[in-house]
Amino acid sequence: MGKSATRTGAKAESLPPCSGFEEKAVRLKAIGELRAALREWYAQHKRELPWRQNTDAYRVWVSEIMLQQTRVAAVLEHYRIFLNAFPNIEALASASEQRVLALWSGLGYYRRARMLHQAGRVVVSELGGMLPRDAEALRKLPGVGRYTASAIASIAYGESTAVVDGNVERVLSRLDGEPRDNASAWRRAQELLDARHPGEWNQAMMELGATVCTPRAPQCVACPVRFWCRAPGAEMDRPRAARKQMEMTRALIERAGRVYLVQRPGDAAKMAGMWELPECDAGGAKELCVLRHSITDTDYKVRVVSGGMKALLANRARAGRWVPIEEIERLPLTGLTRKILRKQGLR
Repeated sequence: MGKSATRTGAKAESLPPCSGFEEKAVRLKAIGELRAALREWYAQHKRELPWRQNTDAYRVWVSEIMLQQTRVAAVLEHYRIFLNAFPNIEALASASEQRVLALWSGLGYYRRARMLHQAGRVVVSELGGMLPRDAEALRKLPGVGRYTASAIASIAYGESTAVVDGNVERVLSRLDGEPRDNASAWRRAQELLDARHPGEWNQAMMELGATVCTPRAPQCVACPVRFWCRAPGAEMDRPRAARKQMEMTRALIERAGRVYLVQRPGDAAKMAGMWELPECDAGGAKELCVLRHSITDTDYKVRVVSGGMKALLANRARAGRWVPIEEIERLPLTGLTRKILRKQGLR
């Protein structure tokens, strides 16, 4: 059992910020105990995830980009397929954007895939195929921000740099008993960072927030750092804006083993260049199914109808084509289109 387990039932102690301790030895002892408790818990309870099988920088990079604003469960299969197709940066860089988007289809936030692809080409053409080894240099790549750069640098290269995502920010806020803005969260995360094991520590903090110190109904009794927590179970997440509710109708137009798809404009604000089923007026058409679909801050009720020439003609202004069912997988489809085709047994 870890140190935290031996203190069950004891009065919780706060873990003051570094500047709040008069005696350096006392501060280091308290922080050292917390670090040991969290790392021991992580070693015993971490989830077995494919990107944790090794610390290869490319694999870490791909996983961190995929996991941005996306649940782990949704990433697992996409990660496997993506790595099989592009096992290294050279393979990613040499692929077409359409191929990259096709394999990303279903994960959403497609700008991530485009930036990943662009960055891969920069690494191959300008950096000899090797990802930079420090966070500052990594941030110069397209689509790599502070969090992603720090995650790669600490996990793959052992750089002593902390990470802050929503999970870490929540852990820090509860631990210290005060909501934290982004800037103060980064400072606090760096203060607590285990410089000897930065990659393991950062992953442990994220794992704690994802599986124990959750936004709602946190499992405080199972928390390895509960002895130091000043606000167990407190609501620390920022208030969420009300989600918009909308309806739409999509036409599934089939002919001789082919499906008619239209392409979003290349300059579209969202999902540019992606392929989808055409929108249509549901009047008089046979309804095939109704499903729910969420994009960013909007929840959609989607009616899918059996389309005909009326729907086809209404979408002639957009680039469209008949796609053989067996070739649909080669196109970058919107998540909604993929969901509809799967529900109708067409992929």
